[in-house]
Amino acid sequence: MPRQLLKRYMPSPERIKRNKSLRFMGAILHDPNLWHITRHSVARAIATGLFVAMLPIPMQMVLSGCIAMFARANLPISIGLVWLTNPITMPPVFFMQYKIGTMLLGTPERTMPMELSLTWLTTELQHIWQPMLLGSVLSGLVLAGIGYAGTLLYWRFWVARNWQRRKMRRRRQS
Repeated sequence: MPRQLLKRYMPSPERIKRNKSLRFMGAILHDPNLWHITRHSVARAIATGLFVAMLPIPMQMVLSGCIAMFARANLPISIGLVWLTNPITMPPVFFMQYKIGTMLLGTPERTMPMELSLTWLTTELQHIWQPMLLGSVLSGLVLAGIGYAGTLLYWRFWVARNWQRRKMRRRRQS
């Protein structure tokens, strides 16, 4: 796996541990498993990050970090993947999740007004929360599973390819 590429863009554990706003976490951040870049820690981080990114909740980064600490996944990768659903990508992602939820529940879709307002949202929330929740949890689970398995498979492919290249170099040198 391109370990050097990941290490180049990730903040160092020492830098994060020295961050004044994270000192309240104490020794939890000193667990080396949260910072290692191994096949399983990265796969778990991708799974947790993708799952939490699909949830329509505030403070996704905090939830992703907590799950990553519990699962002993790579913390920076898990938190960074949450930004797949950013203010630009949220509306289409959450709309598709709502459509998936209405299709699975068999409920009719609600129509969107020309102008969104807070009053519309509060009145319609009672009708859209169940399909939205079902669609987001289901899509999160599917993406997490694909991300986990895909990472493990890609990592294995990368290692096997590097072994083959080394073997070819050795043959050429001898």
